[in-house]
Amino acid sequence: MSHKVSVIFVCLGNICRSPTAHAVFRDLVEKEGLMADILIDSAGTASWHQGKPADRRAIQTAQNRGIDMLDLRSRPVDMGDLITFDYVLAMDYANYDDLRQMALPEHHDKIKLFLDYAEEVSETEVPDPYYGGPQGFDHVFDLVTAASEGLLAEIRERL
Repeated sequence: MSHKVSVIFVCLGNICRSPTAHAVFRDLVEKEGLMADILIDSAGTASWHQGKPADRRAIQTAQNRGIDMLDLRSRPVDMGDLITFDYVLAMDYANYDDLRQMALPEHHDKIKLFLDYAEEVSETEVPDPYYGGPQGFDHVFDLVTAASEGLLAEIRERL
């Protein structure tokens, strides 16, 4: 294969939802032995938390389920991401709209809502758990796990 399939997960601050999606999807890809074929990253539409690790509650939720995300650091999404990544996956409509405003029209088709890949889930947005309790982080984890499985199934068809 000459081209890695590339995926970037995007939320607002890149400390809760998108790093959780990054870690969950990476874990799934590693278990499938596809790390050589798929490039995975995450970013935020805002740069407030640039360089900081994920929210401690997100890290704890992931650790409780056997997934490590201690290596991930927040960064803002940039124009280069919108050009180079094959999949630009927004966690909610606000981030989806922000990404489409940033992107050149020829890249709009690769910007999607992440939960579009979770067919069995009725929700369309991954809710921001930042201001809630631990149950919000568990819910986010469940949603991104379902979407990650659907996304990987689609990518497998491309490989």
